[in-house]
Amino acid sequence: MNKSNNILGRFLPVISLSFFLTACSNEVPLEQHADAAGHTPATEATIKANQRVLETLPFSDRQDFIDARRGLVAKAEGLVVTDHAGNKLWNMPAYDFVAYDGKQAEAPASVNPSLWRQAALNNIHGLFKLTDGIYQLRGFDLANMSIIEGKTGWILVDPLTSEETAAAAFRFAQKHLGEKPVTAIIFTHSHIDHFGGAQGILDLLSEAERDALRIIAPEGFIEEATSENVIAGTAMGRRASYMYGKLLDRSERGHVDSGLGKGPAFGTFSIAEPTELVGETPTRMEIDSVPFVFQYTPGAEAPAEFTFYLPEHKAFCGAEVVSRTMHNLYTLRGAKVRDAVGWSQSIEEARQMFAQAELYFGSHHWPLWGNDRIQTFLGKQRDAYKYIHDQTVRMINDGLTPNEIADRIQLPESLSSDFSVRGYYGTVKHNAKAIYQTYMGWFNGNPALLDPLPEEEAARRYVQLMGGADAVVEKAQVLFTEVDDLPAEQVNKEYRWIAQLLNQAVFAEPDHVAARALLAKTYDQLGYQAESAPWRDFYLSGAYELRHGNPDEGMNLATMRTVFMHTPVEEFFKSMAVRLDGIEAEEVDLKVKIHFTDLNETYLLKLENAVLRHIHLDNVNAGNADATLNLTRPLFVDLIIGKAGISDLMFNEDLSFEGSKLDLIRFFALLDKPAGVFQIAAP
Repeated sequence: MNKSNNILGRFLPVISLSFFLTACSNEVPLEQHADAAGHTPATEATIKANQRVLETLPFSDRQDFIDARRGLVAKAEGLVVTDHAGNKLWNMPAYDFVAYDGKQAEAPASVNPSLWRQAALNNIHGLFKLTDGIYQLRGFDLANMSIIEGKTGWILVDPLTSEETAAAAFRFAQKHLGEKPVTAIIFTHSHIDHFGGAQGILDLLSEAERDALRIIAPEGFIEEATSENVIAGTAMGRRASYMYGKLLDRSERGHVDSGLGKGPAFGTFSIAEPTELVGETPTRMEIDSVPFVFQYTPGAEAPAEFTFYLPEHKAFCGAEVVSRTMHNLYTLRGAKVRDAVGWSQSIEEARQMFAQAELYFGSHHWPLWGNDRIQTFLGKQRDAYKYIHDQTVRMINDGLTPNEIADRIQLPESLSSDFSVRGYYGTVKHNAKAIYQTYMGWFNGNPALLDPLPEEEAARRYVQLMGGADAVVEKAQVLFTEVDDLPAEQVNKEYRWIAQLLNQAVFAEPDHVAARALLAKTYDQLGYQAESAPWRDFYLSGAYELRHGNPDEGMNLATMRTVFMHTPVEEFFKSMAVRLDGIEAEEVDLKVKIHFTDLNETYLLKLENAVLRHIHLDNVNAGNADATLNLTRPLFVDLIIGKAGISDLMFNEDLSFEGSKLDLIRFFALLDKPAGVFQIAAP
């Protein structure tokens, strides 16, 4: 396709959400005894390191398994959800290999025993009765869908990630609880695994139900839900494919869990406009004759979020402010750092406000019963974030760097021995680095790191000094072999050093087969030892990429059409600004007007000083432009998702040009269209 025909492709903002991606090439020969993806067996050193975990945690405590199974109404046997083409979007039987009932502490050599335990708990799925009038669907997606019985119908909380899984889950609930109208939907916060399935529910309702439906969300919900990943979405989406093990087999040497649940469902995503917003604490509301008390918690786990309490049930829904794991102050896919102190304070506020709670349930994991247990749980969740914050800042003031702090900080035994604050999702180490970033930024104060060489150039120079890539691999192979002889407590650190060493060789000579192969083996071992599911998936995804290459294509934006229809158009113009090639645009001054004919909204895009700005105009005739593009919002969205192409536009009544077509072509030719398939484990 020539450049002039591709101008609208360059216009399209490439937006990825927090999950996605694809397929690969560039193979490294697979070793004997490797699995189908090439992942090698656990070494003796890894076996020792994982065995040591069994000595540090109370694996004999089976209370979580009792709680996770309590109130089972029906298990969804053989739970598989497909799209219209028959592709599997959700496949619980794929996790049947996680065969652990909590009675024994044995795990495969290739999985950290603590993560194996969490994976087994997240395998427990079905429809559960939590108390009279409150039910929960677990294991139909990454998150839970909760169901509250109102006077006339069902109140649904957090309708999952995709339309397909949400519809399947609710149909399963109706089968066992009976069909009633849906009177309200509650979105607890602005992450897609809690609202993306909304249309799947709406499609099951009658027109009368939809007209009467109340949709309740925290203040700022639509803005945050639709814009979270617009600016850096391409990079975030690529990294999310690592974080959730998108390309990994579901197996003992692959993806076993995501810490919060099994993983996100990659189906069709949607959103629904709230009819009511909650922006204060406390906010009291009756929903279908059920009293609610809302706690507004912006800036804790999500920028728009609330928890709520049901006084008649003495039940506290913690949303995702609390979970049965340590959460992320910084998420590995990329995001703004969250406020550790504010998060801790939100938990304490809930602990005091809802001090009479006898039932806790959340947007992830299994419930908790009993006031004393709930108070203890909330106290430990509260203190975990505050402890990491306070101790990190103490060490910052002692002059320690982020890596030094991460290597030294440890939770006190009263917290570290509690499974509910173990690092299955977030970790003490990367959360401590997030707090350092909050206060001190990227620079650790060492002048040598003020303006370091880029990674590839530095790697070439290091490897040259070490005698070349062959020599580096030879030395690393000796170290790799000798790890088996080290004490268990030294194993992880040695593999980390070998990975750093081999990473230099791979970045210096990306096609060095032996370096890639040995680094992949090292990543295998680090992944097998990781207690955090995202850490495991990052290591194993890095190993997969080294063996098979980077993805060939990015996400299918067509699955996002409904969400994009609710995204403020100004967010797309912000995305265009960060894709402008500044060097190519250095001497270009242009003005392009975009007029949405159905919205009667007009924007002027001004390019000057190699910077693109957008201005909302009062009317279509305001402002001068070199070229004008007139189109409808649905056509604009179809362009974004690739549903409409250049040939469709030539004869489309919903689009017209005015002014200089050459200037329009010139303008859009200056915009990058990132594919989101860049390499991560290699340059």
